[in-house]
Amino acid sequence: MDLHRARQRRCRPSLLYWSNSGDNRSLKKLRFFVVCAIPDAKPLCIFAGIALIHERSFLTVEWLSAPENRLPIGRYAKEAIDWLTGNLAFFFDWLSFIFQSVINALLYVLQAPHPLIIVAIVTALSAWTRRSAGMPIFTALGLLLIINLGYWKATTETLALVIAASAVCMIIGIPLGILAARRKWIYAGMRPALDLMQTIPTFVYLIPALVLFGLGMVPGLIATVIFAIPAPVRLTRLGIVSTPPALVEAAVAFGATPSQVLRKVELPFAAPQIMAGLTQTIMLSLSMVVISALVGANGLGVPVVRALNTVNIAMGFEAGLCIVILAIVLDRLFRLPGTEDDL
Repeated sequence: MDLHRARQRRCRPSLLYWSNSGDNRSLKKLRFFVVCAIPDAKPLCIFAGIALIHERSFLTVEWLSAPENRLPIGRYAKEAIDWLTGNLAFFFDWLSFIFQSVINALLYVLQAPHPLIIVAIVTALSAWTRRSAGMPIFTALGLLLIINLGYWKATTETLALVIAASAVCMIIGIPLGILAARRKWIYAGMRPALDLMQTIPTFVYLIPALVLFGLGMVPGLIATVIFAIPAPVRLTRLGIVSTPPALVEAAVAFGATPSQVLRKVELPFAAPQIMAGLTQTIMLSLSMVVISALVGANGLGVPVVRALNTVNIAMGFEAGLCIVILAIVLDRLFRLPGTEDDL
């Protein structure tokens, strides 16, 4: 009996009723009576709201898709790009000059010496970082194969673009990752932008890069940076926030300042994550090689695009093999020792 009375007090009868004084007869049919037999009326209310929205003529699909009701998002984006082109053209010209100068300097360093000298230097670096025989042998044979196939010049152009893009990503990404680790609200604002950079189709932001910087290596560099920069930001933040609190507390107890804690405790602990961000940036940059070739960037993407247009299987396979060799060499070269096998 007490249980029955408690249920009656908890489930008081309520009435949900919609009426309309106009001519809409469908609204007059929407009468819902919620009695004690229904302890939770939320699903019924949701269903009633859906039915009401369905009946209202001003919220139909036809109204939403009407041309006069369409939001001019694309027009706003075009107006923003036009404003940047008209008012900040000098800034983008200066930025394009800086990036092109860096790429030209890298090309001179990679192309001026004899190719065998570059092969010897890269092989020596591989032997010094890996401390094993497998990776240096693979590096030497892979680079010699690239020379034999006749893609050495294109490989150096791709390597210059990848190095420049990776450097820009790390210079910008590491401070942003540290800032995101220090302030949660800043990272909360960064996350949608980082997700957008990695999910939006590359051709979408390649169009404004082409308008602002013109044809050549620079728009390919900008598109590569936009696509690859979320990796160092996220992994740097992950490494900083993963630092054991006991280490930070011990450093503070010994009188370390916040900058000393960052430089001597958090950054050394986060070094594996930061290097993982570097290798991810390099791989993402290499994945943009073909896309960059569509806007005039030289490199291994040019023969791939040419092979695609002419259905040349041999050329496409050889250029793709060169990209794979370059990716493996760079990935193993910049990984920390002890994080993978010898090769």
